[in-house]
Amino acid sequence: MPAKTATKIAPKVRHSPMEHPRHQYPRETEALEEIAKSCGLQQKIKWGKPCYTLEGKNIVLIQRFNDYIALMFFKGSLLKDPDKLLSRIGEHMQTPRQFRFTSVAEITRLKAAIKAYIEEAIGLERSGAKVPRNPAAGPAIPEELQTKLNTDPALKKAFTALTPGRQKGYIFQIASAKQSATRASRVEKYIPQILAGKGLND
Repeated sequence: MPAKTATKIAPKVRHSPMEHPRHQYPRETEALEEIAKSCGLQQKIKWGKPCYTLEGKNIVLIQRFNDYIALMFFKGSLLKDPDKLLSRIGEHMQTPRQFRFTSVAEITRLKAAIKAYIEEAIGLERSGAKVPRNPAAGPAIPEELQTKLNTDPALKKAFTALTPGRQKGYIFQIASAKQSATRASRVEKYIPQILAGKGLND
């Protein structure tokens, strides 16, 4: 009797609660990837998403949500945006901007504009442009995270001990959710990592 071959179970790919996996937007994702690569950017996977970088610096990120797919510009607030094509990402996100799409046809129609925005973002990065910040304002920590920090001394101590980059990683990921319940869920999800002194990608 032939021996049974063990069936390998493919590991599940984890995605943001508000984000669809790639197969929900295959053609749109490929269209945006092609445009980003044509601008000379390198692709890396960060936060579980396709991220495009220039000499190690983040330029744009592809995000997939319930109603749209977006190209997020990390320094979007510095872009000129004469046609008002960019959208802010909630009240807590001051700097990033999204260029949103709902179909391949829309991406194709706006291809020239998308490339122009990416090239402007590349130029800003090469020039060393920085986003103006108000020192007195401090980091824009989502209310759901701040409440948890205020009520959990151990968590607050651990979060404060993280490097600024790791803190921003958590703030970015939590604040990007539209619903308060989703932001609160993300806070609970990341507590063990924060207490362990780790960043999102550690």
